[in-house]
Amino acid sequence: MQLTEAITKRRAVKHYDSQHNFSNDEIDHLMSLAKLSPTAYNLQNYRFVLVKDTELREKIRAAAWDQAQVTDASLLIVLCADLKAWEKEPRRYWANAPQAVQDFMVDAIDPYYRDLEQVQRDEAMRSCGIAAQTLMLTAKDMGYDSCPMDGFDFDAVGKLINLPDDHVVAMMVVVGKATKPAWERPTQLNIDEVVINDQF
Repeated sequence: MQLTEAITKRRAVKHYDSQHNFSNDEIDHLMSLAKLSPTAYNLQNYRFVLVKDTELREKIRAAAWDQAQVTDASLLIVLCADLKAWEKEPRRYWANAPQAVQDFMVDAIDPYYRDLEQVQRDEAMRSCGIAAQTLMLTAKDMGYDSCPMDGFDFDAVGKLINLPDDHVVAMMVVVGKATKPAWERPTQLNIDEVVINDQF
C-alpha cells in the first residue's frame, strides 16, 4: 500500500474480530517501525506497553468506560513516555554518531530539560503522538485497522500497568482486524481554514 493510500484509508475503527491474533513476526514488524518515530534529541522516550494478559485487558476496559475495542482488538498498546529519559545515560542515544556530533548533542540535552517539567511532559506527549501515528499507518499498510484512544481513566490505567513514577501515560492505540467499517468520514474543514501562510 502506498503511503497516501494508508493516510486516506486510516480511520478510527471500533469493532474488531476478537478471535484474530497477530503473529510474532507481525508484532515485531509493527513495533520495529513504530520505534523509528522521531524524538527530540533522539531520546526515544516512548515506551510501548503491549497488554497481552486477558484479565488485565478486562480491567483496562473497565477503566475505559467499557469500550469493546480494548479487549476485542488483537493488540492493545498503552503509549507511555519516560519523562526522565534525558538524564538516563544520554550518551547512548548518540553512540553511533561521530564524536563531534556526540559531544555537541549530549551537551545540549541537559540544559534543555533540567528543571523544566513542562518541557519534559510536552516532549513526552509529542513523542507518543508521533509514534501513535506511525503505529496506525503501519497497521493500515499491513492490512489492519486501528483506533487511537484517550477515553479512559489515565491514573487507573497507570496503576494497572505499574507505571513508574517518572513515566506518564499519553494514550492508547488498539490494532486488529475490523468487523465493521468506521463511520463515513465526517466533515473536514476547508484547507484555507487550517493552513495559514506566514501569520494568522
